[in-house]
Amino acid sequence: MDQKNKDLEKFLSFLSGKSKNTASSDGDKVIKMSKKGPLNPKKYISLVVTLTIVFAVAVILFANVYIVKESEYAVVRQFGEVVKFERDPGLKMKVPFIQTVTTLPKNQLTYNISEEEINTKDKKRIIIDNYAVWRITDPKALISNAGTLTKAESRMAEFIYSVIRTELGQLRYDEIINDENSSRGSLNDRVTARVNELLLNDKYGIEVVDVRIRRTDLPAENEQSVFTRMVSERQSTAQLYLSEGDADKRRIEAQTDREVQEMLATANKEASLIQAEGEAEAAKIYNGSFSKDPEFYSLYRTLESYKKTVGEDTVIILPSTSPYAKLLSGYIE
Repeated sequence: MDQKNKDLEKFLSFLSGKSKNTASSDGDKVIKMSKKGPLNPKKYISLVVTLTIVFAVAVILFANVYIVKESEYAVVRQFGEVVKFERDPGLKMKVPFIQTVTTLPKNQLTYNISEEEINTKDKKRIIIDNYAVWRITDPKALISNAGTLTKAESRMAEFIYSVIRTELGQLRYDEIINDENSSRGSLNDRVTARVNELLLNDKYGIEVVDVRIRRTDLPAENEQSVFTRMVSERQSTAQLYLSEGDADKRRIEAQTDREVQEMLATANKEASLIQAEGEAEAAKIYNGSFSKDPEFYSLYRTLESYKKTVGEDTVIILPSTSPYAKLLSGYIE
C-alpha cells in the first residue's frame, strides 16, 4: 500500500513538472559539490604568514638604512655607546633595534656669546659683546670629552671670555675704544690662537675659526661720567690745538717781518748804490758840461734854481746890484 502511494506521488509530480526540476536541481548540487571540493585552511594561513614576514623584513630594512649628507658627520651608537663615525657621504646601514644614529654638522657654525662685564687696566668697567665662528674637526673627541654639541659650545664660550678678559685687562679704556690711538693690535687673532690652544689641550675636537668683538659698551651708571670726561678731554685737546696754532701764527709772522726787513734793507742798499752811481754820473756830466761852457752852465744852474726858489707866493729880497736881481728884472749887459 505504501509503495503504491509513493508511486502515485511520483506520477503526480511528474505530471506537474516538479519531479524534473527537483531532479535537475539535485543533480546540479551534486555536480557543483563534486567540482568545488573541500576547503584547505592551512594553505591560506601559510600564505598570509609568508607575506607578513616579507613585509616586516622590508620595513625593518628600510627603517635601518640612513643617509650621511655632505655637510654632516654620522655618529652610530650601540646601547648608548659610540661604535663608529661616518665621515663620507652616502647610503649606510645600521643594526636593527640595537644601533641608533645621530648627526653633527660638518660646516662652520656661529655662536653668539652672551654679554659680559670686564675691568680694564685703569679699573674701568666695560661690557663686551662678541661672537665666534667655529667648526667640528674631530667628532669622536667631541663626543668623548664634551658629550654634546651644547656642552662643547659652553666650554668654548668660557675659554673665549677668559682670554678676552685677560687681553683687555692689560689695556686702558681709551686704548680699547680709540681706534686712532689703540694698542689692541691683532687682538682677535691673539684671542683665536689662545682659545684654540685651550681647546686642543682639553681635546674637545672643535676649532675656532675667528673671534670678533661686536661692540663695547659702558654700564649705564658710568656712561654720563665718561661722556663728561670725554667732552672735557676734547675741549682740552681743542684748546691745545688753538694754542699751538697761535704760537705757529706768531712764529710765522715774526719770520715774515724779519724777511721783509731784510728785503727792504737790501733794496734800500741797492737803491742807494744806484742813486750814488747816478749822482756820480750826473756830476761827471755836469763837470763835462761846465768845462765846455762855464757861462752857459752857470746860467743853466741859475735857471734850475729858480724852479725851486720861485713860486706863486715867493718873496725875494735882493739888492738891486745883485746879478740875480738883474736877471729877474730882465737886465742883461
